Amino acid sequence: METIRIGFAPTRRSIFSAPDAVKFANLTRKRLEELKVDFVDITDINEEGLLYQESDRIRIAEKFKREKVDGLFLPHANFGTEYECARLAKELNVPVLLWGPRDERPEPDGMRLRDSQCGLFATGKVLRRFQVPFTYLTNCRLEDPEFARGVNDFIKVCNVVKKFRSLRILQLGPRPFDFWSTMCNEGELLEKFNIQLAPVPLPELTEELNRVKAEEAGEVQAVIQYCQENMICRIEPEALENVAALKIAMKNLAGRYGCSAIAIQCWNALQGEIGIMPCAANSLLNEEGLPVVCETDIHGAITQVLAEAATLNEKRGLFADWTVRHPDNENGELLQHCGPWPISVAREKPSICVPVAFPYNGAVSAEAKHGDLTLTRFDGDNGEYSLLLGHAKGIDGPFTKGTYLWVEVENLKRLEAKLVEGPYIHHCVAIHEDVVPVLYEACKYLHITPDFYDPIEEDVKAYLRGE
Repeated sequence: METIRIGFAPTRRSIFSAPDAVKFANLTRKRLEELKVDFVDITDINEEGLLYQESDRIRIAEKFKREKVDGLFLPHANFGTEYECARLAKELNVPVLLWGPRDERPEPDGMRLRDSQCGLFATGKVLRRFQVPFTYLTNCRLEDPEFARGVNDFIKVCNVVKKFRSLRILQLGPRPFDFWSTMCNEGELLEKFNIQLAPVPLPELTEELNRVKAEEAGEVQAVIQYCQENMICRIEPEALENVAALKIAMKNLAGRYGCSAIAIQCWNALQGEIGIMPCAANSLLNEEGLPVVCETDIHGAITQVLAEAATLNEKRGLFADWTVRHPDNENGELLQHCGPWPISVAREKPSICVPVAFPYNGAVSAEAKHGDLTLTRFDGDNGEYSLLLGHAKGIDGPFTKGTYLWVEVENLKRLEAKLVEGPYIHHCVAIHEDVVPVLYEACKYLHITPDFYDPIEEDVKAYLRGE
């Protein structure tokens, strides 16, 4: 699981009760500790441990930058100082969680100690004036389930944003000539999102593979043994050695160039060099949490990083083609590829074998586990980018070669039209968890448009509101 650090800056305003603000800030600290949230506190900044004046805000910003916080939590322990909250959020440029506890019944003499909800309205407006996107956690009690859920979802949002903003993708070879659909604008990805590519020609990959076979024989043998124990190896020993060496070589290159994902030209030049499909090697790396996608699909690699980050990298994504409609189910569709899926998602013991469309060994065949899934795709053209989002469930269907899963959606015709009309292509990522709300909320920080293939946006908003 990824570790995300949150900057904790409870705030108050002078005209309301300072002791009551301190009380609720401390109660919030205790609740975060119970939830095992990793947070950086401000109790060393002033005696109250609260944000309410400019001199303290400057020191808080310096501390949070030094501690490299991934998100900012602004609990309104009473009304709060909205302009200090906005100044701090603007300077840090990280996701912001805005929340305040439910106000109690007024005192017998009619006095109110906090007015936290009123302060939330003020801070929300000022954050907008500062053009700071923020996440709102509904005005609730610390013990309410909405609080724990909202904090945990915000941590996942922070992880998505962190991974996206620091993304560097190892590009192994150019896209296959025939795949015009996977072309991308490298300069635009850098200019808009700071997403960097590290292009490496295939001869450099094969050179590293040969070096690995000559100098890292023990590591190669360990990968071979892992494959023999966890997969059915319908592959010649020499080819299996190439699978193992390729896996290590790709991981080495990712480390050398500081990359957290890989997009590989999996056919057809590579087969002339090493005589295998790279699918099994891709599968092994995907299993370890290093996303690898096919056909040099840079946008596909971005998609898989986002999907896995939304689970705090506890779940693995399935990079897939939308391929054919189910022969019997009008809303059924086949997700399939030659074998890059991590073996832990398989419903059966995977086989290393020959794929459906190529004469070379080294692909993987297995049906994936059924269950509820999120389907998603980051894509764009003409300077605009969006994230396709929706739900599906695994269903029974005919056997087919490769890594595959038949899925059912609410309305396949609606999804089909969305894919054809774009900006999407025939590739997507599936993941066995409902990450739609997290990815939807993350889009506001990534400056991309969330795009649903089913009319569920109001349901997602209701979930995020704690309903």
